[in-house]
Amino acid sequence: MTLTIVSLLPRLQNTNGDAENAAVLAARARWAGLESVVVPVDRRADLPARVDAIVLGSGDDSSLEAARDALGEFHDDLRTWGTEGVPILAVGTGWELLSWGIELHVGVVEGLGILPGRAVPRDGRVTGDIVLSSPRFGMLVGFENHARDYVGAEGSPLGRTRAGTGNGRDSGQEGVVMGNVIGTHLHGPVLAKNPAFADALLAEITSRAGLEYAVGSHAAVVDAYAAAARESQLAGVAKTAAEPA
Repeated sequence: MTLTIVSLLPRLQNTNGDAENAAVLAARARWAGLESVVVPVDRRADLPARVDAIVLGSGDDSSLEAARDALGEFHDDLRTWGTEGVPILAVGTGWELLSWGIELHVGVVEGLGILPGRAVPRDGRVTGDIVLSSPRFGMLVGFENHARDYVGAEGSPLGRTRAGTGNGRDSGQEGVVMGNVIGTHLHGPVLAKNPAFADALLAEITSRAGLEYAVGSHAAVVDAYAAAARESQLAGVAKTAAEPA
């Protein structure tokens, strides 16, 4: 059996390299001795017969309408996948497009309503390191870069922020989770910076496929680089927090 990781709209939704989260999942699966493939899908006609996970990256605001129209083709599929427990990871505007909608300073982009909540304008763009504690995935690190807050999903965050803004509005929360559908501001790509997060998703993917997942030996080499990057980022966050305002 070959695990199929769908990278959804990679031509429109890969501004921060977040579509490469699909490559991280596929690589870690192969290191565990499992056959896996990444399938880029820009049109519904491109969907493979089997879908084991979906990754949706982030795009520019200039392409929001085009991305929304393109995602509209997959509305029913996304609802079915979400209901069936297929892991879906959406980052940045990809996440916002799966929400109830995106409020702009002029107008609104209607979301697909897959995830609760909506994106609303904030005063000024947030850029910088972000650290959160997730009850499901442990401590996660990444980089946030967004001009909107996220409201209406206070009961189902990905985790609590330890540094950074996250969903904003003094919520102390980051991201949103509904079953195996996950939205987050964390760029990185997040799965490359947080191998345990990737492994948790792979455990879900393989379980649904009737397979077992055990971290491959080659992952230890790569994870050492990820650990060093995390330590450096956490040290920088700690130093910034300790500096006088």
